[in-house]
Amino acid sequence: MSDNIETSVIYAHPELLLVADTVAREKGIEREVVLDAMEQAIQKAGRSKYGQEHDIRAEIDRKSGEIKLARYIEIVEEVENEITEISFVNARVKRDDAKIGEFFIDTLPPIDFGRIAAQTAKQVIVQKVREAERKRQFAEFKDRIGEIVNGVVKRVEFGNVMVDLGGRAEGVIRRDECIPREHFNNGDRVRSYIFDVREELRGPQIFLSRSHPQFMAKLFTQEVPEIYDGVIEIRSVSRDPGSRAKISVISNDTTIDPVGACVGMRGSRVQSVVAELQGEKIDIISWSDEPATFIVNALAPAEVTKVVLDEEQNRIEVVVPDEQLSLAIGRRGQNVRLASQLTNWDIDILTEAEESDRRGEEFKSRSQLFIDGLDVDEVIAQLLVTEGFSTIEEVAFVPIEELSTIEGFDADVAEELRDRARQYLEQRETELSDMRKKAGVSDEIAEIDGLNGEMLVALGENEIKTLDNLADLANDELIDIVGKGNLSEDTADKIIMLARAHWFEDEEIEDDKKKNE
Repeated sequence: MSDNIETSVIYAHPELLLVADTVAREKGIEREVVLDAMEQAIQKAGRSKYGQEHDIRAEIDRKSGEIKLARYIEIVEEVENEITEISFVNARVKRDDAKIGEFFIDTLPPIDFGRIAAQTAKQVIVQKVREAERKRQFAEFKDRIGEIVNGVVKRVEFGNVMVDLGGRAEGVIRRDECIPREHFNNGDRVRSYIFDVREELRGPQIFLSRSHPQFMAKLFTQEVPEIYDGVIEIRSVSRDPGSRAKISVISNDTTIDPVGACVGMRGSRVQSVVAELQGEKIDIISWSDEPATFIVNALAPAEVTKVVLDEEQNRIEVVVPDEQLSLAIGRRGQNVRLASQLTNWDIDILTEAEESDRRGEEFKSRSQLFIDGLDVDEVIAQLLVTEGFSTIEEVAFVPIEELSTIEGFDADVAEELRDRARQYLEQRETELSDMRKKAGVSDEIAEIDGLNGEMLVALGENEIKTLDNLADLANDELIDIVGKGNLSEDTADKIIMLARAHWFEDEEIEDDKKKNE
């Protein structure tokens, strides 16, 4: 495509270049962007005068400021729009060397910018300059997520704080990202954490936070040289903004106490962070790769007497003295909630009396289970519970040698107990299979790994009878049906995906049919 301008009408406006230079300098954007915006504004004014349907283009000379305004008509094989196109045959009549894809260019007389045209041109230029500013702002801040920035409050709108970050950049601290009961006035200096930068045409692009857990972590990095140097690591943070927070730290140098380093001389380092966070109380915890130890540390200042881990459910039971219960839980559950967030474990708090009562109830119920299932007397049942057996399945599949080591048991007794346990399981499985069939649960569901007889019966009672019914469930719905504690989220996900497998097989068959056709 070539420009075939033989004559041109030129209007010199050197002042345009001065304006472009001034705007570019003030807004911190490229001169070319401003000139492009001016060209678009002149084009828009030209189309308003000569007709929107015309292909009118303006060009500003980058050295002299001269304006060239012209109408373009494209040479095409077949005309679809008579206003902007001319057929190749007709073009040859006008000019022998005309080629498809070239343009006939008609120069246009100067435009007398009236009030409306000038206003329109101004709007176009302002809009283009604003877009350029926002692109520049995004490019500058997109790689700064995770940094702390200083700014000045420009205005407060409905609890949202607009912050001037310097260099014509502006960020927003939304109301839910502020520390509760924190008040700002115009002109106040504020420190905040950049947690998100998004390229949007309208509204804020830089999202700041003072309630984000990493804001506190970055403050400690600034206050504690050992953290900045990598000698001490921050492993996890949990916050109840404006009230209380917990932070876990570990030292890579055995000679340095991580907690003491973060606290500082007479608490100077931690007090600086507390002051920035409006008096938020901070517990500095020593991190440990032993979950039990870490959780005990996280529950400080409460004392812990016993912990019981359930790694499959990612749950831990913590036993505290009766007088320590309120301290361990904290006001409105704050202490245990923050400890749970910090460690990523579900924490159950029990008093010693509650734990004792519960253990007694468990002992009774398990003993009764063995009495009923194995047809043994109370003494034998209690011996099994005392040795750590909790289900009949454990008795059925334990090695003979392990059973026979129990005081009062010999090889014959152990063999008999194991046989009775297996008979009970077989009988129970038959009963559950009959109940499953009666409930209408399909054999395809029964074949899925991870679902036992009791779970299958529970599915039938909840009208989950086909693979499609099961496939439509979410993992939390499946867990609720079969009983919490019987399935982990990962196992539930696997079961649901196995139930959905036939959907994808059907799709593959359809795709193969289409290919063959």
